[in-house]
Amino acid sequence: MKKIGFVDFYISEWHANNYPAWIKEVCEAANAEYTVAYAWAELDVSPKYNESTDEWCKRMCVEKCNSIDELCEKSDVIVILAPSDPDTHLRYAEAVLKYGKPTYIDKTFAPDLYTAQKIFDIAKEYGTPFFSTSALRYGDELETPFDCREIITTGSGSNLPEYIIHQVEMVVKKLGVGAKSIKAEKCGEQVHFKIGYTDGRAAAMIFARSLPFTVYMAGDAEHKPIYSAVNSPYFKKLMADMVRFFDEKTVSFDLAETLEVMKIREGAIRAYENNCEFEF
Repeated sequence: MKKIGFVDFYISEWHANNYPAWIKEVCEAANAEYTVAYAWAELDVSPKYNESTDEWCKRMCVEKCNSIDELCEKSDVIVILAPSDPDTHLRYAEAVLKYGKPTYIDKTFAPDLYTAQKIFDIAKEYGTPFFSTSALRYGDELETPFDCREIITTGSGSNLPEYIIHQVEMVVKKLGVGAKSIKAEKCGEQVHFKIGYTDGRAAAMIFARSLPFTVYMAGDAEHKPIYSAVNSPYFKKLMADMVRFFDEKTVSFDLAETLEVMKIREGAIRAYENNCEFEF
């Protein structure tokens, strides 16, 4: 059985609480041998659930490590979590990626494009295979029988800087790289984003309280546009791709898209904060 190590800011949070069972489920389905075996967290007590690292490890039947180095030495593969604290990811990546072991870095990958590029540079220096994504990339509803040229997404979350990543990931999955600008307009509690391209592609995102994740996609005139709520089991599909990545050490999409996601997310936050258009 290959051992997964979890690195987190505080270990008792939604992702760490759910990933182990999903990993077990997809491993059983794929006849893969991975288990979450080790955990290390910078903060001992979770501010969300008031649960300590020791308590979480006992509940999850996971061994607590006293340092990142101990965890990296014992683990076969590594997952950097801290999904709500991307400002910690560079520090964790500096400690983890030097071991050269396959690593998944949870969303949001980095707080800005500059930091994201620094993490890429560290991985390249050590030849460490890694990837990062929002789970929304894996929504079955994003598959189309045509080349998508236009997309509109909706979504929500407790705060825009953390949760807009999901809509940006969907946009980049369908339209790829090359966004030139992003414009934000506040409409009451809604925020409307328009992403600009120069080759006919078009994208818009609407973020508002309690909006479900939905997607509208259009291509050429020969195909009818598709509109759907995104509610397929995308987290389990992410876990399945993560386990495949651990085995094969290859990423299932172009990593340039991760930097594009970070670029658009950073631009969206700047445009939102200033109620303006931001050019890349």
